[in-house]
Amino acid sequence: MFCSKIHRIGFIVNPIAGMGGRVGLKGTDGDAYRIALERGAQPISPLRAIEFLNSIQAECFEIHAAPGVMGAEEVEASRQRNRLAGVIGEIRGEVTTRDDTIRIAAAMKRVVDALVFVGGDGTARDILEAVDGELPVLGVPSGVKMYSSVFALNPRVAAEILARFIRGEASIEEREVLDVDEEAFRSDRLSLKIHGYLKTIVYHGLTQASKTIMAGADEELSKKAIAEYIVENMEPDVPYILGPGSTVKAVCRELNVECTLLGVDVVVDKVLVLKDAWEKQLLEILDKYGRAKLIVTPIGGQGFLLGRGNQQISPRVLSRMRREDLVIVATESKIKQLKTLYVDTGDPILDRALEGYYRVVVGYGRSIVVKVSSGRFFENSNSN
Repeated sequence: MFCSKIHRIGFIVNPIAGMGGRVGLKGTDGDAYRIALERGAQPISPLRAIEFLNSIQAECFEIHAAPGVMGAEEVEASRQRNRLAGVIGEIRGEVTTRDDTIRIAAAMKRVVDALVFVGGDGTARDILEAVDGELPVLGVPSGVKMYSSVFALNPRVAAEILARFIRGEASIEEREVLDVDEEAFRSDRLSLKIHGYLKTIVYHGLTQASKTIMAGADEELSKKAIAEYIVENMEPDVPYILGPGSTVKAVCRELNVECTLLGVDVVVDKVLVLKDAWEKQLLEILDKYGRAKLIVTPIGGQGFLLGRGNQQISPRVLSRMRREDLVIVATESKIKQLKTLYVDTGDPILDRALEGYYRVVVGYGRSIVVKVSSGRFFENSNSN
């Protein structure tokens, strides 16, 4: 194939991003990384990076990667190994740091046409500090929390967006970089801040929106009505896994139990049995009871049900649950802002199995049917 231009794509992986999710941590900053390792956490980002690389269907590009586990190793392990044109920068310690990311990204902006990074909101902040809006970027989601609007819906969709960029079919938009204070987040407080804007590669709604927060008296009344309905219809001797979010945690208030706002909790027979649970504990609950119901709410503005901030509810947990035991709750105003709900569990086969139409409880005895998608390109190509 004749190429009028070879696109130089920078590639950076935060290898520890997302490790805290399944073990019930809210990130990997500071001591959280050490605690994640003690709990048996496994790297997530390298696998997501390779999934992205293996999904790229394009010609006329070369990859300039960060060294070692920050990019080059993932490229070498993928179908794109022959496109590795160079390695930029160095890792200066045994464990990669945000300083490594910032330094390497700053060096890349003088060499590449666009930069793809694999990580979460913290990584996006590092990229923002390094490139300062001078370079088009695309985020491959692999953090615990991804509230920024610079990320593709999942690694496979990120590959599609990059291919469209290489073919000259994508657009560049200024997108928000949001992040939370991880210490506050781990203390069950959501402190969200806009840190700046990145020129982001987008194509037909395949890049996620920023998280939005719904507030007001009507919202609170709706949440209470939803909670009353859920509590009145709880089955005896069945565990209820309660995902993060104020809509779900209204159920806890109705039960008069103290749950976490941003973690995953479990109630049985209207009694709290697990607070701020992680994957291993949820699997033990399933071992004990044989089944469980899962109550989740989509992230406002984004529509993600699974894979954003609730990675404790992992593919291993979900694969042992029945589809009909997934209970989705949301206020009517939130759900009307979302055309589609998304899942990005890290297991593409499971994501596709979860697709379909679900009833979303929006009030006492009231529901709306909404589509749930894994973000496959052909399903979204006509969206705005």
